[in-house]
Amino acid sequence: MPSSFLARLGVVQPLVLAPMSGASTPALVAAVSNSGGLGSHGVGYLAPQAILDDAARIRALTDAPFVLNLFVLPDEFEEDEPAIEFARATLDTFMERQGLAARTSRPERWAPRFSDQFAALCEARPAAASFTFNLLTPAQVGELKRRDIAVIGSATTLDEVRAWAELGADAISLQGAEAGGHRGSFLHRPEDAMIGLFALLRLAARAVSLPLIAGGGVMDGQGMAAAEVLGADVAQLGTAFLACPESAAAQAWKDDLTRAQDTDITTIRSFSGRAARGLRNTYVEAMAGVESRLPSYPVMNALTSPLRRAAAAAGRGDLVSEWCGQAVGLLRPMPARELVARLLEERMQALQGLA
Repeated sequence: MPSSFLARLGVVQPLVLAPMSGASTPALVAAVSNSGGLGSHGVGYLAPQAILDDAARIRALTDAPFVLNLFVLPDEFEEDEPAIEFARATLDTFMERQGLAARTSRPERWAPRFSDQFAALCEARPAAASFTFNLLTPAQVGELKRRDIAVIGSATTLDEVRAWAELGADAISLQGAEAGGHRGSFLHRPEDAMIGLFALLRLAARAVSLPLIAGGGVMDGQGMAAAEVLGADVAQLGTAFLACPESAAAQAWKDDLTRAQDTDITTIRSFSGRAARGLRNTYVEAMAGVESRLPSYPVMNALTSPLRRAAAAAGRGDLVSEWCGQAVGLLRPMPARELVARLLEERMQALQGLA
């Protein structure tokens, strides 16, 4: 049975798809939502019109509820010119040595304005909206609630859990240290906020009475059941869906995930300028000695975009940001609908075993 939070949204199965900006697609979101779960779409990289277009594509594929996720960022960014020039020279030299014709460029903007993205999200009116990298303002929370959009805040520490609770979030998405992709920490340095999911879950369950969505290292129904036993209302899975045909992950990335070992996952800053969890590959190793000299997010993310596009087109998974969670070794490539059915069956069997 779904939690009261999911039931309020009209969701019938206790499973949430993690947003995964850059890898989630309308087709993947709709497949999960059509299977009774709650599909989430990461739109943090998208311009406002693209957010509206993707929301329309999801609605063309499903009548079920879904979530849109945004990165909470300032509208304007400080530019560290020496760091930008160093990054461009380093990346251009690296791409030349790797045989890629692409080179860096300076975009008109480093990232879309968050205020414009937020306005587009409000216009799209998903059932719920989730946010990471920082808190919303009270006015923004109020705007979402006036539109009957449930607010989900992401947290990596207990202080962040409490901050979202005080702001009036409807639910909190816990990002354990095991989670793949960008770290959502905003009150602590990422290296100080690497708290395991089950520890964070127990602390949060004692501290607040809000619904808790547990994410990080959950790859199967047994993990879903374990999270619920420890106090989660529902589990959130991202890496488990990366190898699905509906995922936008490059094929080379998908292939590398199937061969990954548990010790291959590390914290990476050199792709985007912000701490993220993924595979240690050729690019990561090459940049290990210069990470401290690179610009922060989103500047670095924009500068590595030509590299990532060219590498994906060339089938060079070892040169793209291969985000994934700690339990990637449990990955099972299959269509999303089949995976949801398998996960729900495993969860039920696990809970029946406990009973």
